[in-house]
Amino acid sequence: MVRVKVLAGAVALMLVASPTQQAQQTAGQQAVPDAPRPQVSLPAASAISAGVGTTSSSNDDTTAAAAASQPDNAVPGSLPASPQTQAQPDDQQAPDLPALGEGPAYTLHVGVNFVEVPYTVKDRRGNLVPGLTWRDVQVFENGLRQQIALFTVDPWPLSVALIIDQSMTPDYMAKVNNSLSALQGAFAPFDEIAVFTYNNTPKLRTELTGARSARLTFTLENTKTAGREPAQMGGGPMSQTTFINNQQFDPNTSPVRNSQSTWTAPPRERHALNDAILEAAKSLSKVEKGRRRVIYVISDGKEDGSVAKFKDVVRYLQTNKISVYGTLVGDSSLPVIGFLDRIHIPLQMRDNILPAYAAATGGSIDAQFRQKGIEESFAAIAREVRTQYVVGYYSKEPFIDGKFRTIEVRVLRPNLDVLAKKGYFPTAGDASPANIMPAAR
Repeated sequence: MVRVKVLAGAVALMLVASPTQQAQQTAGQQAVPDAPRPQVSLPAASAISAGVGTTSSSNDDTTAAAAASQPDNAVPGSLPASPQTQAQPDDQQAPDLPALGEGPAYTLHVGVNFVEVPYTVKDRRGNLVPGLTWRDVQVFENGLRQQIALFTVDPWPLSVALIIDQSMTPDYMAKVNNSLSALQGAFAPFDEIAVFTYNNTPKLRTELTGARSARLTFTLENTKTAGREPAQMGGGPMSQTTFINNQQFDPNTSPVRNSQSTWTAPPRERHALNDAILEAAKSLSKVEKGRRRVIYVISDGKEDGSVAKFKDVVRYLQTNKISVYGTLVGDSSLPVIGFLDRIHIPLQMRDNILPAYAAATGGSIDAQFRQKGIEESFAAIAREVRTQYVVGYYSKEPFIDGKFRTIEVRVLRPNLDVLAKKGYFPTAGDASPANIMPAAR
Protein backbone atom coordinates (compact mmCIF):
# COMPACT_ATOMS: atom_id res chain seq x y z
CA MET A 1 0.00 0.00 0.00
CA VAL A 2 2.80 2.35 0.75
CA ARG A 3 4.44 1.81 -2.67
CA VAL A 4 1.16 2.51 -4.46
CA LYS A 5 0.74 5.79 -2.61
CA VAL A 6 4.30 6.89 -3.50
CA LEU A 7 3.80 6.25 -7.23
CA ALA A 8 0.50 8.05 -7.22
CA GLY A 9 2.11 11.08 -5.62
CA ALA A 10 4.88 11.22 -8.23
CA VAL A 11 2.39 11.13 -11.04
CA ALA A 12 0.42 13.90 -9.45
CA LEU A 13 3.50 16.07 -9.13
CA MET A 14 4.27 15.61 -12.86
CA LEU A 15 0.77 16.58 -13.91
CA VAL A 16 0.75 19.71 -11.84
CA ALA A 17 4.20 20.91 -13.13
CA SER A 18 4.34 24.54 -14.27
CA PRO A 19 4.15 25.43 -18.05
CA THR A 20 7.45 27.26 -17.70
CA GLN A 21 9.32 24.11 -16.83
CA GLN A 22 7.75 22.28 -19.82
CA ALA A 23 8.90 25.02 -22.24
CA GLN A 24 12.45 24.86 -20.91
CA GLN A 25 12.55 21.12 -21.46
CA THR A 26 11.30 21.49 -25.07
CA ALA A 27 13.87 24.18 -25.91
CA GLY A 28 16.67 21.87 -24.81
CA GLN A 29 15.80 19.34 -27.49
CA GLN A 30 17.03 19.64 -31.22
CA ALA A 31 14.42 20.86 -33.70
CA VAL A 32 13.45 18.48 -36.51
CA PRO A 33 13.95 20.14 -40.02
CA ASP A 34 11.14 20.43 -42.53
CA ALA A 35 11.13 18.52 -45.83
CA PRO A 36 13.09 20.22 -48.72
CA ARG A 37 11.18 22.45 -51.06
CA PRO A 38 11.25 21.85 -54.88
CA GLN A 39 13.79 24.13 -56.63
CA VAL A 40 11.66 24.59 -59.75
CA SER A 41 7.94 25.12 -59.48
CA LEU A 42 5.84 23.24 -61.97
CA PRO A 43 3.55 25.15 -64.34
CA ALA A 44 -0.12 25.17 -63.74
CA ALA A 45 -2.16 22.49 -65.46
CA SER A 46 -4.28 25.10 -67.24
CA ALA A 47 -1.17 26.54 -68.97
CA ILE A 48 -0.33 23.28 -70.78
CA SER A 49 -1.91 22.41 -74.14
CA ALA A 50 -1.53 19.22 -76.12
CA GLY A 51 1.27 19.57 -78.71
CA VAL A 52 2.08 23.12 -77.58
CA GLY A 53 3.30 22.97 -73.97
CA THR A 54 3.46 26.01 -71.80
CA THR A 55 3.21 29.52 -73.19
CA SER A 56 6.21 31.78 -73.39
CA SER A 57 4.87 34.06 -70.68
CA SER A 58 4.30 31.21 -68.24
CA ASN A 59 7.76 29.82 -68.96
CA ASP A 60 9.37 33.19 -68.37
CA ASP A 61 7.49 33.70 -65.11
CA THR A 62 8.28 30.18 -63.92
CA THR A 63 11.96 30.54 -64.76
CA ALA A 64 12.21 33.89 -63.04
CA ALA A 65 10.48 32.59 -59.93
CA ALA A 66 12.72 29.53 -59.82
CA ALA A 67 15.84 31.61 -60.20
CA ALA A 68 14.75 33.87 -57.37
CA SER A 69 14.04 30.94 -55.04
CA GLN A 70 17.34 29.16 -55.69
CA PRO A 71 20.32 29.81 -53.42
CA ASP A 72 23.68 30.77 -54.88
CA ASN A 73 25.13 27.25 -54.75
CA ALA A 74 22.02 25.41 -55.91
CA VAL A 75 22.22 23.08 -58.90
CA PRO A 76 19.97 24.30 -61.74
CA GLY A 77 16.95 22.15 -62.37
CA SER A 78 17.00 22.47 -66.20
CA LEU A 79 19.55 22.66 -69.01
CA PRO A 80 20.31 26.08 -70.56
CA ALA A 81 18.38 26.76 -73.73
CA SER A 82 20.52 26.44 -76.90
CA PRO A 83 20.20 29.22 -79.50
CA GLN A 84 18.45 28.29 -82.69
CA THR A 85 20.60 28.53 -85.84
CA GLN A 86 19.24 28.85 -89.34
CA ALA A 87 21.11 26.82 -91.94
CA GLN A 88 22.22 28.81 -94.94
CA PRO A 89 21.71 27.44 -98.43
CA ASP A 90 24.39 24.95 -99.42
CA ASP A 91 25.57 24.75 -95.77
CA GLN A 92 27.43 28.03 -96.07
CA GLN A 93 27.20 31.04 -93.78
CA ALA A 94 26.83 34.52 -95.16
CA PRO A 95 30.21 36.29 -95.54
CA ASP A 96 31.09 39.81 -94.48
CA LEU A 97 29.20 42.01 -96.97
CA PRO A 98 30.15 45.70 -96.83
CA ALA A 99 27.55 48.28 -97.72
CA LEU A 100 27.34 49.32 -101.35
CA GLY A 101 29.97 51.90 -102.18
CA GLU A 102 32.04 51.32 -99.04
CA GLY A 103 34.47 48.76 -100.49
CA PRO A 104 37.81 50.58 -100.34
CA ALA A 105 36.71 52.90 -97.52
CA TYR A 106 35.81 50.46 -94.78
CA THR A 107 38.33 48.89 -92.40
CA LEU A 108 38.82 45.17 -92.89
CA HIS A 109 40.10 43.35 -89.80
CA VAL A 110 42.13 40.49 -91.16
CA GLY A 111 42.92 37.55 -88.93
CA VAL A 112 45.50 34.84 -89.10
CA ASN A 113 45.79 32.93 -92.40
CA PHE A 114 43.40 35.19 -94.30
CA VAL A 115 43.55 34.71 -98.08
CA GLU A 116 42.19 37.31 -100.49
CA VAL A 117 41.38 36.24 -104.06
CA PRO A 118 40.39 38.80 -106.73
CA TYR A 119 38.83 37.28 -109.83
CA THR A 120 37.10 38.27 -113.07
CA VAL A 121 34.13 36.57 -114.72
CA LYS A 122 33.55 36.77 -118.48
CA ASP A 123 31.08 35.22 -120.88
CA ARG A 124 31.93 33.39 -124.09
CA ARG A 125 32.23 36.69 -125.98
CA GLY A 126 34.72 38.14 -123.53
CA ASN A 127 32.29 40.56 -121.88
CA LEU A 128 32.40 41.17 -118.12
CA VAL A 129 29.60 39.51 -116.14
CA PRO A 130 28.11 41.70 -113.36
CA GLY A 131 25.52 40.88 -110.72
CA LEU A 132 27.06 37.78 -109.14
CA THR A 133 26.58 37.20 -105.41
CA TRP A 134 28.49 35.13 -102.87
CA ARG A 135 25.95 32.33 -103.30
CA ASP A 136 27.16 31.89 -106.91
CA VAL A 137 30.80 31.33 -105.92
CA GLN A 138 32.77 28.43 -104.50
CA VAL A 139 36.44 28.62 -103.53
CA PHE A 140 38.77 25.64 -103.26
CA GLU A 141 42.29 25.51 -101.79
CA ASN A 142 44.31 22.39 -102.53
CA GLY A 143 41.08 20.77 -103.67
CA LEU A 144 39.19 21.46 -100.42
CA ARG A 145 36.25 23.83 -100.36
CA GLN A 146 36.68 26.90 -98.14
CA GLN A 147 34.16 28.88 -96.10
CA ILE A 148 33.76 32.35 -97.64
CA ALA A 149 34.44 35.06 -95.06
CA LEU A 150 34.48 38.16 -97.30
CA PHE A 151 32.77 39.07 -100.56
CA THR A 152 32.81 42.49 -102.21
CA VAL A 153 32.45 44.00 -105.67
CA ASP A 154 33.49 47.56 -104.87
CA PRO A 155 36.43 49.07 -106.77
CA TRP A 156 39.87 49.33 -105.22
CA PRO A 157 42.62 51.88 -105.90
CA LEU A 158 45.29 50.63 -108.27
CA SER A 159 49.07 50.62 -107.99
CA VAL A 160 50.31 49.94 -111.52
CA ALA A 161 53.82 49.28 -112.80
CA LEU A 162 53.75 50.10 -116.53
CA ILE A 163 56.32 48.26 -118.68
CA ILE A 164 56.96 49.49 -122.24
CA ASP A 165 58.86 47.25 -124.63
CA GLN A 166 61.41 49.24 -126.63
CA SER A 167 62.88 46.23 -128.43
CA MET A 168 60.04 46.12 -130.97
CA THR A 169 60.48 47.00 -134.63
CA PRO A 170 60.08 50.69 -135.64
CA ASP A 171 56.64 50.24 -137.22
CA TYR A 172 55.07 48.76 -134.07
CA MET A 173 57.02 51.10 -131.84
CA ALA A 174 55.49 54.08 -133.65
CA LYS A 175 51.96 52.78 -132.92
CA VAL A 176 52.76 52.41 -129.24
CA ASN A 177 54.32 55.89 -129.04
CA ASN A 178 51.29 57.53 -130.65
CA SER A 179 48.87 55.74 -128.31
CA LEU A 180 50.59 56.64 -125.01
CA SER A 181 48.74 59.96 -124.85
CA ALA A 182 45.52 58.03 -124.14
CA LEU A 183 46.96 56.04 -121.24
CA GLN A 184 46.41 58.49 -118.41
CA GLY A 185 42.74 58.91 -119.22
CA ALA A 186 42.11 55.24 -118.45
CA PHE A 187 43.01 55.61 -114.76
CA ALA A 188 41.43 57.45 -111.85
CA PRO A 189 43.07 60.30 -109.89
CA PHE A 190 43.57 58.08 -106.82
CA ASP A 191 45.57 55.51 -108.86
CA GLU A 192 49.36 55.56 -108.99
CA ILE A 193 51.68 54.46 -111.81
CA ALA A 194 55.39 53.67 -112.10
CA VAL A 195 57.02 53.45 -115.54
CA PHE A 196 59.65 50.92 -116.67
CA THR A 197 61.16 50.38 -120.11
CA TYR A 198 63.37 47.59 -121.38
CA ASN A 199 65.46 46.72 -124.40
CA ASN A 200 68.52 44.68 -123.56
CA THR A 201 68.03 45.52 -119.86
CA PRO A 202 65.17 47.05 -117.82
CA LYS A 203 65.25 50.68 -116.75
CA LEU A 204 63.18 52.57 -114.19
CA ARG A 205 61.79 55.83 -115.58
CA THR A 206 59.80 57.03 -112.58
CA GLU A 207 58.66 55.75 -109.22
CA LEU A 208 54.99 55.45 -108.32
CA THR A 209 53.29 58.78 -108.98
CA GLY A 210 49.76 60.06 -109.49
CA ALA A 211 48.00 58.71 -112.58
CA ARG A 212 46.91 62.22 -113.60
CA SER A 213 50.10 64.01 -112.57
CA ALA A 214 52.26 66.14 -114.85
CA ARG A 215 55.25 64.04 -113.84
CA LEU A 216 53.72 60.97 -115.50
CA THR A 217 52.89 62.95 -118.62
CA PHE A 218 56.47 64.13 -118.89
CA THR A 219 57.82 60.61 -118.32
CA LEU A 220 55.63 59.02 -120.98
CA GLU A 221 56.71 61.63 -123.48
CA ASN A 222 60.40 60.98 -122.79
CA THR A 223 60.08 57.21 -123.09
CA LYS A 224 59.25 57.38 -126.79
CA THR A 225 61.92 55.79 -128.95
CA ALA A 226 62.32 54.60 -132.53
CA GLY A 227 62.61 50.91 -131.65
CA ARG A 228 65.18 48.63 -133.15
CA GLU A 229 65.60 46.70 -136.37
CA PRO A 230 65.65 42.91 -136.12
CA ALA A 231 68.99 41.16 -136.37
CA GLN A 232 69.91 40.16 -139.93
CA MET A 233 72.60 38.31 -141.76
CA GLY A 234 75.78 40.28 -142.43
CA GLY A 235 75.94 42.08 -145.78
CA GLY A 236 78.28 44.24 -147.83
CA PRO A 237 81.48 43.45 -149.74
CA MET A 238 83.29 42.23 -146.61
CA SER A 239 80.62 39.69 -145.71
CA GLN A 240 81.94 37.14 -148.24
CA THR A 241 85.32 35.87 -149.28
CA THR A 242 86.91 34.74 -152.53
CA PHE A 243 87.55 31.08 -153.33
CA ILE A 244 89.90 29.82 -156.08
CA ASN A 245 89.93 26.08 -156.66
CA ASN A 246 87.87 25.62 -153.49
CA GLN A 247 90.56 27.34 -151.49
CA GLN A 248 90.24 30.57 -149.65
CA PHE A 249 92.12 33.30 -151.51
CA ASP A 250 92.32 35.81 -148.62
CA PRO A 251 91.43 34.65 -145.10
CA ASN A 252 91.21 38.29 -143.98
CA THR A 253 88.03 38.77 -146.03
CA SER A 254 86.25 35.86 -144.37
CA PRO A 255 83.30 36.69 -142.09
CA VAL A 256 85.11 34.80 -139.35
CA ARG A 257 88.88 35.10 -139.55
CA ASN A 258 90.70 31.94 -140.74
CA SER A 259 87.38 30.20 -141.28
CA GLN A 260 86.58 28.25 -144.44
CA SER A 261 82.86 29.02 -144.18
CA THR A 262 81.12 31.87 -145.99
CA TRP A 263 78.20 32.04 -143.49
CA THR A 264 78.16 33.97 -140.24
CA ALA A 265 75.59 33.68 -137.46
CA PRO A 266 73.48 36.78 -136.81
CA PRO A 267 73.90 38.50 -133.46
CA ARG A 268 71.58 37.26 -130.72
CA GLU A 269 68.55 39.41 -129.96
CA ARG A 270 67.89 40.29 -126.35
CA HIS A 271 64.37 40.87 -125.06
CA ALA A 272 64.71 41.08 -121.26
CA LEU A 273 61.02 40.78 -120.45
CA ASN A 274 61.53 38.51 -117.42
CA ASP A 275 63.99 40.95 -115.88
CA ALA A 276 61.64 43.88 -116.50
CA ILE A 277 58.67 42.13 -114.85
CA LEU A 278 60.83 41.20 -111.86
CA GLU A 279 62.02 44.79 -111.37
CA ALA A 280 58.46 46.07 -111.60
CA ALA A 281 57.29 43.45 -109.10
CA LYS A 282 59.96 44.53 -106.60
CA SER A 283 58.66 48.10 -106.68
CA LEU A 284 55.04 46.93 -106.16
CA SER A 285 55.93 44.65 -103.26
CA LYS A 286 56.43 47.77 -101.12
CA VAL A 287 52.87 49.05 -101.73
CA GLU A 288 50.68 49.10 -98.63
CA LYS A 289 47.80 46.64 -98.25
CA GLY A 290 44.41 47.69 -99.51
CA ARG A 291 45.54 48.57 -103.05
CA ARG A 292 45.43 46.33 -106.09
CA ARG A 293 48.95 45.53 -107.34
CA VAL A 294 49.09 45.31 -111.14
CA ILE A 295 51.86 45.02 -113.73
CA TYR A 296 50.75 46.33 -117.12
CA VAL A 297 52.96 45.33 -120.06
CA ILE A 298 52.85 46.82 -123.57
CA SER A 299 54.93 44.43 -125.67
CA ASP A 300 55.05 41.82 -128.41
CA GLY A 301 55.72 39.20 -125.73
CA LYS A 302 59.20 38.10 -126.88
CA GLU A 303 61.61 36.92 -124.21
CA ASP A 304 65.27 36.02 -124.60
CA GLY A 305 68.45 36.79 -122.70
CA SER A 306 66.97 37.60 -119.26
CA VAL A 307 68.89 36.69 -116.14
CA ALA A 308 65.70 35.86 -114.22
CA LYS A 309 63.88 32.62 -115.01
CA PHE A 310 60.18 32.46 -115.76
CA LYS A 311 59.30 30.14 -112.86
CA ASP A 312 61.22 32.30 -110.37
CA VAL A 313 59.46 35.46 -111.50
CA VAL A 314 56.04 33.76 -111.29
CA ARG A 315 56.79 32.62 -107.74
CA TYR A 316 57.69 36.18 -106.75
CA LEU A 317 54.45 37.48 -108.29
CA GLN A 318 52.28 34.89 -106.54
CA THR A 319 53.98 35.52 -103.22
CA ASN A 320 53.41 39.28 -103.36
CA LYS A 321 49.85 39.16 -104.79
CA ILE A 322 50.69 40.84 -108.10
CA SER A 323 48.68 40.30 -111.30
CA VAL A 324 50.04 40.72 -114.83
CA TYR A 325 47.94 42.33 -117.57
CA GLY A 326 49.08 43.39 -120.98
CA THR A 327 48.37 44.82 -124.40
CA LEU A 328 49.89 42.51 -126.97
CA VAL A 329 51.11 44.21 -130.17
CA GLY A 330 53.11 43.09 -133.18
CA ASP A 331 52.79 39.82 -135.06
CA SER A 332 51.80 37.98 -131.88
CA SER A 333 48.53 39.92 -131.81
CA LEU A 334 47.33 38.25 -135.04
CA PRO A 335 45.01 35.24 -134.48
CA VAL A 336 46.97 32.51 -136.29
CA ILE A 337 50.49 33.82 -135.73
CA GLY A 338 49.70 34.63 -132.12
CA PHE A 339 48.61 31.05 -131.45
CA LEU A 340 51.80 29.65 -132.98
CA ASP A 341 53.97 32.11 -131.05
CA ARG A 342 52.76 30.61 -127.77
CA ILE A 343 54.43 27.31 -128.63
CA HIS A 344 57.87 27.32 -127.07
CA ILE A 345 60.63 25.32 -128.74
CA PRO A 346 63.33 24.34 -126.21
CA LEU A 347 66.60 26.30 -126.39
CA GLN A 348 64.92 28.89 -128.60
CA MET A 349 63.57 32.38 -127.96
CA ARG A 350 60.04 32.52 -126.55
CA ASP A 351 58.01 34.47 -129.08
CA ASN A 352 55.13 35.23 -126.69
CA ILE A 353 55.38 34.68 -122.94
CA LEU A 354 52.78 37.21 -121.76
CA PRO A 355 49.78 34.79 -121.78
CA ALA A 356 51.67 32.45 -119.45
CA TYR A 357 52.25 35.28 -116.97
CA ALA A 358 48.60 36.35 -117.11
CA ALA A 359 47.27 32.81 -116.60
CA ALA A 360 49.50 32.20 -113.56
CA THR A 361 48.57 35.44 -111.79
CA GLY A 362 44.90 35.88 -112.68
CA GLY A 363 45.41 38.64 -115.27
CA SER A 364 44.48 38.86 -118.94
CA ILE A 365 45.93 39.91 -122.28
CA ASP A 366 44.30 42.12 -124.93
CA ALA A 367 45.79 41.58 -128.41
CA GLN A 368 45.60 44.67 -130.66
CA PHE A 369 47.16 45.23 -134.06
CA ARG A 370 46.10 48.81 -134.82
CA GLN A 371 46.79 52.04 -132.99
CA LYS A 372 43.13 52.69 -132.19
CA GLY A 373 42.80 49.24 -130.69
CA ILE A 374 45.87 49.84 -128.51
CA GLU A 375 44.35 53.07 -127.18
CA GLU A 376 41.04 51.34 -126.41
CA SER A 377 42.79 48.47 -124.66
CA PHE A 378 44.11 50.86 -122.00
CA ALA A 379 40.59 51.71 -120.83
CA ALA A 380 39.35 48.12 -121.22
CA ILE A 381 42.05 46.65 -119.02
CA ALA A 382 41.76 49.40 -116.40
CA ARG A 383 38.00 48.79 -116.21
CA GLU A 384 38.52 45.03 -115.91
CA VAL A 385 40.98 45.39 -113.04
CA ARG A 386 38.84 47.92 -111.18
CA THR A 387 35.60 45.90 -111.36
CA GLN A 388 36.95 42.59 -110.10
CA TYR A 389 35.11 40.47 -107.58
CA VAL A 390 37.00 39.86 -104.34
CA VAL A 391 36.43 36.82 -102.16
CA GLY A 392 38.28 36.01 -98.94
CA TYR A 393 38.56 33.02 -96.63
CA TYR A 394 40.57 31.76 -93.67
CA SER A 395 42.94 29.00 -94.67
CA LYS A 396 43.31 25.92 -92.48
CA GLU A 397 46.87 25.39 -93.68
CA PRO A 398 49.80 26.74 -91.63
CA PHE A 399 51.49 29.75 -93.19
CA ILE A 400 54.93 28.92 -91.89
CA ASP A 401 55.62 26.00 -94.23
CA GLY A 402 55.97 28.19 -97.36
CA LYS A 403 54.43 25.56 -99.65
CA PHE A 404 52.46 26.48 -102.74
CA ARG A 405 48.66 26.26 -102.38
CA THR A 406 46.46 25.90 -105.41
CA ILE A 407 43.32 28.05 -105.68
CA GLU A 408 40.25 27.41 -107.80
CA VAL A 409 37.27 29.74 -108.03
CA ARG A 410 34.08 28.23 -109.44
CA VAL A 411 30.99 30.13 -110.51
CA LEU A 412 27.75 28.16 -110.32
CA ARG A 413 26.47 29.46 -113.64
CA PRO A 414 26.97 27.86 -117.06
CA ASN A 415 29.07 29.17 -119.97
CA LEU A 416 31.19 31.54 -117.91
CA ASP A 417 34.97 31.83 -117.69
CA VAL A 418 36.68 32.69 -114.40
CA LEU A 419 40.04 34.47 -114.40
CA ALA A 420 41.83 34.01 -111.05
CA LYS A 421 45.33 33.27 -109.89
CA LYS A 422 46.35 29.61 -109.90
CA GLY A 423 47.58 29.75 -106.31
CA TYR A 424 49.87 31.52 -103.87
CA PHE A 425 52.93 31.10 -101.68
CA PRO A 426 52.28 32.04 -98.03
CA THR A 427 54.48 34.55 -96.28
CA ALA A 428 55.10 35.48 -92.66
CA GLY A 429 53.26 38.76 -93.17
CA ASP A 430 50.07 36.92 -94.08
CA ALA A 431 50.17 34.92 -90.87
CA SER A 432 49.85 37.96 -88.61
CA PRO A 433 46.72 40.05 -88.00
CA ALA A 434 46.53 43.32 -89.86
CA ASN A 435 44.08 46.12 -90.56
CA ILE A 436 43.47 46.85 -94.22
CA MET A 437 42.51 50.47 -94.78
CA PRO A 438 43.58 52.21 -97.98
CA ALA A 439 45.37 55.47 -97.41
CA ALA A 440 43.72 58.66 -98.65
CA ARG A 441 45.07 59.92 -101.93
